[in-house]
Amino acid sequence: MPKIFKTRDITGEMILLGTGTSVGVPTIGCGCPVCTGGDPKNQRSRCAAIVGLPQGNLLIDTPPELRLQLVREGIGIAHAVIFTHEHADHLLGLDDVRLFPFTLGHAVPIYCEPIVESRIRCTFDYAFMERVQTHEGATPKLELRPLSLEPLELLGAKVTPIRLLHGPHFQVLGFRFGNVAYCTDTNEIPQDSWALLEGLDTLVLDCLRISKHPTHFCLEEALAVVERIKPKQTFLTHVSHELDYHATNATLPQHVQLAYDGLSIALT
Repeated sequence: MPKIFKTRDITGEMILLGTGTSVGVPTIGCGCPVCTGGDPKNQRSRCAAIVGLPQGNLLIDTPPELRLQLVREGIGIAHAVIFTHEHADHLLGLDDVRLFPFTLGHAVPIYCEPIVESRIRCTFDYAFMERVQTHEGATPKLELRPLSLEPLELLGAKVTPIRLLHGPHFQVLGFRFGNVAYCTDTNEIPQDSWALLEGLDTLVLDCLRISKHPTHFCLEEALAVVERIKPKQTFLTHVSHELDYHATNATLPQHVQLAYDGLSIALT
């Protein structure tokens, strides 16, 4: 197993690895123009991002397509992982971090809230079994670390968690890095969280579709959030096949656009 991975230097960038809804786009069995048209900007894998911080790459969530996303972007290492929440489309690629300890020399630090830790220990129970491994790398080496709403120093940068609501039953986290914030899987921003979104250069914000949804912002609701926060630039993520990239962007203000897989955002 190689000790040094070929990897793209993304220091000072946030790369949106995936920008699609939980079923991805194209959607299985769908014959709509967005799903069948083949436009690369409408090819949306499940949501994740990776942030190039001064001391390494911080991966936000581990969707089912994680391996394909990292290979596509030429990124060979994540030095730590942080989770927004425990849903399958944000979690089930966690086994793909198995290669990272060969380069890190230690288990991958995983920052998450207690409910996410519980889901990880259940879903990936084999990673925590006390038994002799048949070979190095047989199971992911994970070091679970608690995550709260307090800002933390991580890989040489300040990371500010932001409480968001994801329908009536789920709480999730957004994250702020300098003047860039990443807020997926939400349809409500609690009162105490608005202040954490002031003065942004770039906001990455959940926007599922045109019509209202019980757990995600629709386009009208997302635009209302943008109007209140007034970031210099907004990219809409967790997008379904209802929103064609070019047709939708043609209707939006210049400072608001649909995101796409592989989009690079400068950290400021």
